[in-house]
Amino acid sequence: MSTDITSSETMWSCSAFQSPCFTWKLTEIEARKLLIFCAFFGLICVSAKDDLVDAVVPYMGESISDGTLAKLLKNPGDKVEVDEPIAQIETDKVTIDVTSPEAGVIQKFVAKEGDTVEPGYKVAIISKSGECVESVDHVAPSEKPSEKEAPKPPSPVQEKKEEDVKPKVEIAPVKKSKETSPPPKRSATEPQLPPKERERRVPMTRLRKRVATRLKDSQNTFALLSTFNEVDMTNLMKLRGEYKDAFVEKHGVKLGLMSGFVKAAVSALQNQPIVNAVIDGDDIIYRDYVDISIAGLVVPVLRDVDKMNFAEIEKTINELAKKATNGTISIDEMAGGSFTISNGGVYGSLLSTPIINPPQSAILGMHSIVNRPMVVGGDIVSRPMMYIALTYDHRLIDGREAVYFLRRIKDVVEDPHRLLLDV
Repeated sequence: MSTDITSSETMWSCSAFQSPCFTWKLTEIEARKLLIFCAFFGLICVSAKDDLVDAVVPYMGESISDGTLAKLLKNPGDKVEVDEPIAQIETDKVTIDVTSPEAGVIQKFVAKEGDTVEPGYKVAIISKSGECVESVDHVAPSEKPSEKEAPKPPSPVQEKKEEDVKPKVEIAPVKKSKETSPPPKRSATEPQLPPKERERRVPMTRLRKRVATRLKDSQNTFALLSTFNEVDMTNLMKLRGEYKDAFVEKHGVKLGLMSGFVKAAVSALQNQPIVNAVIDGDDIIYRDYVDISIAGLVVPVLRDVDKMNFAEIEKTINELAKKATNGTISIDEMAGGSFTISNGGVYGSLLSTPIINPPQSAILGMHSIVNRPMVVGGDIVSRPMMYIALTYDHRLIDGREAVYFLRRIKDVVEDPHRLLLDV
């Protein structure tokens, strides 16, 4: 049953009485007092008309149909602001926040952690007024189960009667066997496995499962082959040291080494367009644009990087890195890409063979910079050197194109003036 309390301005709805519906005409103040009184004593759940709003799963991208409710960031009864995250949805590509559409109080969560949800799925109910939060049954101290009257101990007379009723059962003593079988001896070749108690089984996240699937698909599809070279970083590091302060002052961003390698990769892709192409069935698709992916746990894409200068590249990389760290990067910012650069040098990797990111055909691997003795002009000198690797699809790219590509990277990084003269 429901009771409508009508005031001059607001229509209130209550559900407490098992009597027929009727209407009370009260002033605004009288109506609010009555509602607060009932809600305080847990008699009813008070809600103004249109007070409750649903927090639903947002649109997750064209290629994502569902996700897993990974974590609830709030609890029922917590206050939230507009667009404040209340839960996190984990998809195959990115983690998405479910936000509160209105400021108010979380009435309850409809979904629980681990549920598979789709766009538009209701996750929580928000009360804008905060008056319709599901009340918790508070038990008075005298009514707590732990303090309920304990059963009275039986009297001595009752104990004696019970002993008389119980039949006496003679228990024969158990004779211990003198001959106990020894535990089976392990053979010398049998492995000593650790006990199961020292192992933990944790389900894979959606993102990790997606990464594992794509990497294995890459190995199964492409004819992977890697070629290597080494780069003398002296001139690029010198250029960076000379202009880093002026660069920051003018552009508001630091000059890094990644922008130099991105520009070198653009030059190499333009010289060897087959590296920027991809196989599609029985056809080869040549891309007349350069979108470079920067590999990490997520892979943001620099769009039309061939039209960018050093400052624009550094600004775009910093913006995408911040979004990836905060978990606000969108699906569109990670989709596509015609070539990938992976920098394992930030973790100290000296040499590696990166795996192609489908549907691309090649990936460049950067590594750590190490001072090594090199022969320069007949003298042995110490130079900052970096190994670089190119993994490519040998079905499409021949070894000659791959070597020329990596050689162009080396030439441009060792002599950045080539970019100005286009030589």
